[in-house]
Amino acid sequence: MEHFVTLFDSTYLPQALALHASMQRHVPAFRLWALCVDDQAHDLLTRLALPACTPMKLSALETPSLRTVKAQRSRGEYCWTLTPFAPRFVFEADPSVQRVTYVDADLCMRKDPAPLFAELEASGAQVLITDHGYAPEYDQSAKSGQYCVQFMTFSRHGGEPVRQWWEDRCIEWCYARFEDGKFGDQKYLDDWPSRFKGLVHVLRQQEWAQAPWNATRFPYSQAVFFHFHGLRIAPGRRFDLGTIYALPSATLQNVYEPYIADLKAAIAQLERLGFAARPQSQRLGLYKLLRRAFSGVYQQLWRFHQLNFRKY
Repeated sequence: MEHFVTLFDSTYLPQALALHASMQRHVPAFRLWALCVDDQAHDLLTRLALPACTPMKLSALETPSLRTVKAQRSRGEYCWTLTPFAPRFVFEADPSVQRVTYVDADLCMRKDPAPLFAELEASGAQVLITDHGYAPEYDQSAKSGQYCVQFMTFSRHGGEPVRQWWEDRCIEWCYARFEDGKFGDQKYLDDWPSRFKGLVHVLRQQEWAQAPWNATRFPYSQAVFFHFHGLRIAPGRRFDLGTIYALPSATLQNVYEPYIADLKAAIAQLERLGFAARPQSQRLGLYKLLRRAFSGVYQQLWRFHQLNFRKY
């Protein structure tokens, strides 16, 4: 049994449901702990009663330190601040859990992640992190960080010094800007392999962790999971890919289209409960549309309108 934890509010509940659906397809034995940032997300998830899913209500778990910084940060910044707390809340909720993996809600499993855990175990480390694995033309390591907060495994005891250090740093500073070598919760990871030598393992098989920024670097078929960074539900019941990265046609057809189908199914589930999915992005202005459409993504232009703005 592998334990995973993710966090989201009611606006991003469709992504969380799509993540759960992908786990049902590809992870033989799992439990997904869902840290619900607002009570509405918790209520809806409780009503859905998904198998192998345990909702957690943030309002019942917030620590004094979290409540102190909450008013000083945007909703997105506060969610980033919560990330190192998410494994802690699972460990506190269930003493039998010895290992938990944080996953972003907009991530989708495409294969059984067992090889990632096998690599971690073989390394002898207690924490697993993943490199962004940027395609060279999209390398943003200097500002966004070498490693990505998307799939991070912590063991209960051996990984606690790392998790606690990260929690303390995020309480001190976690904002959506680059400042003094920091950016959100993410650039704190940059020196972990040296700061926590022997405790932190960086996934060697970068092709297993795919996202828009490395879609041109690796064949989509090698992905164990895909991180749909930037994809949003847009106004007018449409989807917006939200990316200026070049996405190969094969990735659009075989990765994005099935994921959008999962999002549609999730939205339909929620609508049956009387909840209408809310837009997650604003309408794009003409300049941004043109910039995105003609940002070197010539091989996908013929699909651009049909996929980027497909109705649900």
